[in-house]
Amino acid sequence: MVQRFRRTFRRLYERLLEREISGVPTHVAVIQDGNRRYAREHGEEKTAGHRAGADTTERVLEWCADLGVEELTLYAFSTENFDRPREEREALFDLITEKLRGFADRAEVHDREVRIRAIGETQRLPERVRDAITYAEERTSDYDSLHLNVALAYGGRAELLGVAREIAREAANGDCDPANVTVSEIETRLTTGPTRAVDLIIRTGGDERTSNFLPWHANGNEAAVYFCTPYWPEFSRVDFLRAIRTYESRQESWRRTRAQRAAALIRAAGDIDRSGGIGLDNIDDSALEGGDDVEEPTDPDSSIA
Repeated sequence: MVQRFRRTFRRLYERLLEREISGVPTHVAVIQDGNRRYAREHGEEKTAGHRAGADTTERVLEWCADLGVEELTLYAFSTENFDRPREEREALFDLITEKLRGFADRAEVHDREVRIRAIGETQRLPERVRDAITYAEERTSDYDSLHLNVALAYGGRAELLGVAREIAREAANGDCDPANVTVSEIETRLTTGPTRAVDLIIRTGGDERTSNFLPWHANGNEAAVYFCTPYWPEFSRVDFLRAIRTYESRQESWRRTRAQRAAALIRAAGDIDRSGGIGLDNIDDSALEGGDDVEEPTDPDSSIA
């Protein structure tokens, strides 16, 4: 009886959250944390936690397709994960291989026209994983409705360091002028990254850090970040909707703040001196920043209530 009540309440809460959401982020990136802790707390092997997490990944892909998210990036295996015990690494590689091939063959993936792509230093991965990547990418290469990026052997700092070294070599050889290096130039060289700037980062498992994940695409876009306590295998649709609500709240706060700052600037500019110039002595930093009346962006759902 209690379980049925909880399920009913959860469905009602999901509907409420859906009604509160008027738009969705274009690109969601997820740090899937907590698989091993989930397994440990359930008295199971680590591999069981990773497998349960893979099931959550499939559900999240469906939620993104249903809600209209255009790009999803999943942090599946970082460069730091190479330091894990060999037995665990090999089990992860087997699971990644299985899931990549399974995803590429799923009817839903083709019905929804999902394009699968691996990002990261994939040359460091075992041959079976690289073969599965090739298979998944080729099977879905013609699709463009939803992009699924699987971050494998990925490290954000290593990616940026590689670009910096490449530009430095070219500059030393006289092939480029560092003064002419632009944001768009950097982005064209980030060949291992996603196709769009990140709007929302989700991290499960309780830790509040982004762990070297997509620093250029997320930090440069000032992405909203949603930290939640459930382990990745426990991550639910309610948690996903709460994350999107956080993104919307952040966007609305930014719009409100920009409008208030523009109004403050107009008020300051209205103080014209008799010579026809702007009274610069009367324009202080608080006016340009919006003054005391400006409400700074808030993130009310940065943790589960």
